[in-house]
Amino acid sequence: MMTITRSLLMLTGVVGEVFFEESFDGDMSKWVEGKPPGKETGKWELTPGKWFVDEKVNKGLSTTEDMRFHSISAKMDKMSTSKGKPIVIQFSAKYENHQYAFCGGGYIKLLPDGLKQETFGGDDEYHIMFGPDLCGYDVSHIHLIFNHKGTNLLKTDKISLEYSDKNEYTHMYTAVIQPDGTYEVFFDMESKSKGSLVEGWDFPKPTIDDPESKKPSDWVDESMMADPEEKKPEGYDDIPSQIPDPDATKPDDWDDEDDGEWEPPLIDNPEFKGEWSPKQIDNPDYKGEWKPQQIANKDYDPELQLAAYDSMYVGYELWIVNNGTIFDNILVTDDFEYAKAQAEKLWRPTKDGEKDVKEKWDKENKPADDTPPDDDEAPDDAEEPEEEKDEL
Repeated sequence: MMTITRSLLMLTGVVGEVFFEESFDGDMSKWVEGKPPGKETGKWELTPGKWFVDEKVNKGLSTTEDMRFHSISAKMDKMSTSKGKPIVIQFSAKYENHQYAFCGGGYIKLLPDGLKQETFGGDDEYHIMFGPDLCGYDVSHIHLIFNHKGTNLLKTDKISLEYSDKNEYTHMYTAVIQPDGTYEVFFDMESKSKGSLVEGWDFPKPTIDDPESKKPSDWVDESMMADPEEKKPEGYDDIPSQIPDPDATKPDDWDDEDDGEWEPPLIDNPEFKGEWSPKQIDNPDYKGEWKPQQIANKDYDPELQLAAYDSMYVGYELWIVNNGTIFDNILVTDDFEYAKAQAEKLWRPTKDGEKDVKEKWDKENKPADDTPPDDDEAPDDAEEPEEEKDEL
């Protein structure tokens, strides 16, 4: 099937290089499960899941145990390189057990030659880490992390997923990194983020702040100021915040001798306006936000290609709270057109048919009063908080 697609692309004049491709039509013979020291690891299996459009096509690599590290890797058919050429990383992930409280990472790593697959874990160096990070509805974004001189660089702003993107169905994740220092990330073959590597990550910038540049002592940072013509009204501070309730009356059974002198309860004073402050006006001396002068960055090399790697392995190294994630259609290539063609052929039919087979499975396997709401519908009290966690 893959050969036919590549032959058709060659006929159209589109010829690229495929470094690794795995659709799990056979077995797991090319994959090695890792057992990092000191970690309780879960097992992997091949399965299409509980419900599927095509049992053979939808078979993928699945995590099987809750609250376990899951590690697995495969040696690529040939060493992938992004030096002087694009690199495309693509795979699908199905979070079959996804519910409101679901937690599970789903990122793939490109790894250097020399990896010890039998002990592959989180401490092993990687070149690129890419894929979704989901936990309930508060942590929902796509990671794209690059190793630069031993430091893992996260994107400075998140590639967030929409509320409707988070469900139990199969989704396709694609990252395209160009040799000119640009990138684009796709979710279900629709662009989610694109731009410059230098601007989106903490790679060395062309210029940096001059450490000798100091803010002048007379620099005015405040854009607004108190109106000097504004005066506090006479008697303003004499207005109490509370006053006796004019409608209150002494109870008939009140005894001044036993109960003391009766006083009406206090209520908020409608005349009280709070602490007085003068009206704010534009500050004529405001100079804007001060920024240090820029100087050339000695660590910036305009001739150096960013994210240029030679990688020999692909792998998943994940902390899984809820098992059942199924990975499929893994592709590493320099040919985005081939990646798109494979997504249309292998993933699109699944996307178009999954909801119907899921609904049928629910009706056949769950009591009518136990069927959960569609994952597109949030619980009444569901919100999308801002805070999130990262696992690198």
